[in-house]
Amino acid sequence: MEKRILIVEDDKSIGDMVGELLTKNGYLVFRAYSGTEALTEITSCSPDLILLDLTLPGISGSDLLPYINNVPVIVVSAKAGIEDKVENLLGGAADYITKPFDTKELLARISVQLRNRENNGVLSHGAIRLNISDYTVTVKGIPVKLTKSEYAILLTLMKNGGKVVTKEKIMTDIESLTPDCEESSLRTHVGNLRHKLKLADGNDYVEAVWGIGYKLKS
Repeated sequence: MEKRILIVEDDKSIGDMVGELLTKNGYLVFRAYSGTEALTEITSCSPDLILLDLTLPGISGSDLLPYINNVPVIVVSAKAGIEDKVENLLGGAADYITKPFDTKELLARISVQLRNRENNGVLSHGAIRLNISDYTVTVKGIPVKLTKSEYAILLTLMKNGGKVVTKEKIMTDIESLTPDCEESSLRTHVGNLRHKLKLADGNDYVEAVWGIGYKLKS
């Protein structure tokens, strides 16, 4: 599954350059040209990471930071002063890189933050976010309440990205989390999971692969 990166940058030439770089490296890119537009994009595209300029029309990058939750933010700014770096890192940014920057360094910093995100127990697939540490699930920021069986099934599907997971593997993987789930009831649990996820934003996220198992739609 491609990782989604939102570029919040009002300088079109810089944004185009970064966007092209990220696209070539397999990322799915979204754009916002102001702080106000970024707020809308964060909700609509559910990014895995945000590259944030500070000097933006409307809401500044620094003022935008408190509104961003559970998404790593790398500030990309021409402001090189230590006070600017400290203020924004303490304000919620995960990292800070100054312009002009080396593209290899930017890609490395992005890779580190995405890896840290997964290591911190947050899995993502499209608009779905699953936090292993507190068992919460959201779709485009909307909380989705699941039963133990539904949560265990979703966790298995998300760990396998968009790959097909056989019914047998699902039953093996979820046994420790929900020992009461039986193969005869698996279809019902998957159907309920699919319905709850779809209620959040109208999209169908779970696909049945006839005779084999299930997978998450890309």
